[in-house]
Amino acid sequence: MQQALNPNYWRSSLRWLAAALFVAAGVDHFVNSEFFRRIVPPIFPAPRLLVAVSGVCEIAGGIGLLIRPLRRPACWGLIALLIAVFPANIYMAVSPDQTTTGHIPGWALWLRLPLQPLLIAWVWFVGKA
Repeated sequence: MQQALNPNYWRSSLRWLAAALFVAAGVDHFVNSEFFRRIVPPIFPAPRLLVAVSGVCEIAGGIGLLIRPLRRPACWGLIALLIAVFPANIYMAVSPDQTTTGHIPGWALWLRLPLQPLLIAWVWFVGKA
């Protein structure tokens, strides 16, 4: 019970969860690369390269959160990545016919937009030394 009240316990637990989610999302960029290429807005060049780079960055950032000397740079890198991919989230919401195959409801695409600042706050919280 006392451990559950310890803020470091929560920060560490949330750090491991964030790391696992970012690594899994990064791997998914390679497993389901076609989906991720479709959500790259048309104004951006080289969707295949952007998907691969963002996937590698998610994997590296997730792992970096778990390594104390790399934690702060990983935190800032993931925050930058979350900001950089935000146009893809907007593109998905405004152009679902171009980006999804109908398996994601429109409301869920719009719900993702305000979740991005929450993800950024989460990464910042767990990335503190």
